[in-house]
This record gives sequence, structure tokens and C-alpha cells, in this order.
Amino acid sequence: MGRKHRKVTGACLCGQVQFTVKLPVKWCAHCHCTRCQRSHGAGFVTWFGVNKEHFTLEKGEKLLKWVSSSKKSEYGFCSRCGSSMLFRSTKWADEIHITLANVHNDIGLQPQAHVYFDTHVDWLDFEDTLERHDDPVK
Repeated sequence: MGRKHRKVTGACLCGQVQFTVKLPVKWCAHCHCTRCQRSHGAGFVTWFGVNKEHFTLEKGEKLLKWVSSSKKSEYGFCSRCGSSMLFRSTKWADEIHITLANVHNDIGLQPQAHVYFDTHVDWLDFEDTLERHDDPVK
């Protein structure tokens, strides 16, 4: 089976919210925005985006909760274990964004850039050669 039609699986920490994603992904990047830093308790979060029709929630519909992070966006998390793993926004209405760390398989694409790099934490050094962008939607 070719990479175009391959699927990957993913889940929250407790395994009660499970999903599949049909590949290929549209992009993959490290996000340094303050919302990601605070909601994940991390210096940055690695996300990838797919067309929303390529995302299927397999288990845990009642446990998956959404919280607004702005007027135009929200994060999806497991209400049992607290894993924040999804993001959707009117800025990218045809996409769903998924945390790379919650996927069990290779998505076929390495991170391509750092986004919202203007708010990156000063306690990490980045010596890679990836492109660095401030607000990528401006």
C-alpha cells in the first residue's frame, strides 16, 4: 500500500481517546506560542496538520472535550487523563492539528519549521537549520 493511503493511529495518555489519521499530512512544525507552552507545560509543541476529513475519532467521543483558547480556536483534550492532543481554528477551517507525540506511527514528514518563534523560551537552544517564523498567519 502506498504512503498516500496509509493511516496512523494515536491516543491520549490513558488510551481512552483514540483516533486514526489518513496520510499524507499537510505540514509538521514546532509551535512556540504561549498558548501551547502553557496548555502543555512545555517549551514548545510539535504539531502536524491534516484535512479534517482525514481524521477519525475511533474511541472516547464522550471523553474528548474542547476548550476555547481564543475567539477563533480551541484545544481538544481527554477529560480523563488531561492529554491535550488536538487543535482547531477558523484560521485553518479545513484542517485539524494533532500533536505529534500522541501518534504511534511515523507520519512520513519531519518538522519543517519553528512557528511563533518570537515567543520561544530562552532556556532552550535551537541549533537546527529549520526555518523560523513569528506569527505564520500574518
